[in-house]
Amino acid sequence: MRKWIALAAACCMTVMSMTAFAQDKIELTVPLPLTGGQAKFGEIIKKSYDIALEEINAKGGVNGKLLVLNYEDSQGKPEIARSIAEKIIDVQKQPVLFAEYTSACAKAVAAVAEERKTPYLVIASAADEITQQNYKYVFRLNPTNAYYSEGLLGFMSDVVKPQSVAILYESSDFGTSGADEMAKACEAKGMKVLMKEKYEKGAVDFKPILSQVKAANPDVIFMVSYVMDAALLMRQIKELRIDAKLFAGGAAGFAIPEFIDNAKDASEYVVTATLWSPQVPFKGAKEFAEKYKAAHGNYPSYHGALAYSSLFVIADALSRTKAMTADDIRDALLATNMQTAFGDVKFESKNGYQNQNFAETLALQVIGGKHETIWPEKYASAKYVFPIPKWRERK
Repeated sequence: MRKWIALAAACCMTVMSMTAFAQDKIELTVPLPLTGGQAKFGEIIKKSYDIALEEINAKGGVNGKLLVLNYEDSQGKPEIARSIAEKIIDVQKQPVLFAEYTSACAKAVAAVAEERKTPYLVIASAADEITQQNYKYVFRLNPTNAYYSEGLLGFMSDVVKPQSVAILYESSDFGTSGADEMAKACEAKGMKVLMKEKYEKGAVDFKPILSQVKAANPDVIFMVSYVMDAALLMRQIKELRIDAKLFAGGAAGFAIPEFIDNAKDASEYVVTATLWSPQVPFKGAKEFAEKYKAAHGNYPSYHGALAYSSLFVIADALSRTKAMTADDIRDALLATNMQTAFGDVKFESKNGYQNQNFAETLALQVIGGKHETIWPEKYASAKYVFPIPKWRERK
């Protein structure tokens, strides 16, 4: 009896969802990490979606239909993200998916989407293989790990000119692929990788591994970490008085205001790769940044710009689709060619990637306790500080 009741309830939900999608509104469910270790990023993404949602609906929604978003908490766990994706497709009959944050969760959702032949727009997950699987239904807005550090590498090559690099990274898909790509890029540019060491996420004592770094004496210390690890690494580097020509981050935790809040003065002069900054001259970028800051006290990170822009990409595809079916929405996404606050968006299949948006990446530096865009110089909001002072020279 209970099974029949559950089945009837599921059928009812499906009918309600399809009716809502077909009549006066388009209701979409979004999986995000709203609790757990990656909740900070989930919050940034959700806040940015809410701003985009208000703007889209204020301009008439999607072909006159109100756009509605519901959020489900994946807790940053791939198995939960997969379960949510299955429910969205199988029960709610939603013909398009988007969001998630970590690469592990995005991989799980991508696999479900491809199995169910439902288009999925990845918005901030960087592991290269997500769009290297010959998937037909998986699209990605953000650049991949292989491209994350292009702006940072340009700054290193043209300004820092290091001979040697030490790489520290957390044991996640993002950390591992980011470290691997940086190692390849450094070797290709003649920078010797003296060490490449993994650590477990959430570690509280980095001093053993940092002692090895100090002994190696690299010109650059490059770290791929989420925010709490990023801050703790820099605080302990300061404690141990480890000097280098450059302390650099591979985006993620180094590129959000909470890094500065938690690392305090140890964050000063740190340079990080990033995919976006509030200073870029893209259509709507400044307006979005100011709205976000007015509402939440800080400027958004690139995660916010990607989320904000991704909802406009979804709305644009839905407005152009022949019918509200998965295949028609997929075709509309394939034909996307638009300007957003994140820059131009066009999904291409090249260089071993499928349905991938390619975009120029930047470098930020913490100057005077805030992130400034320093590279490429055409986007600079402040002149970079180099050489950086040794710890004993700082106040």
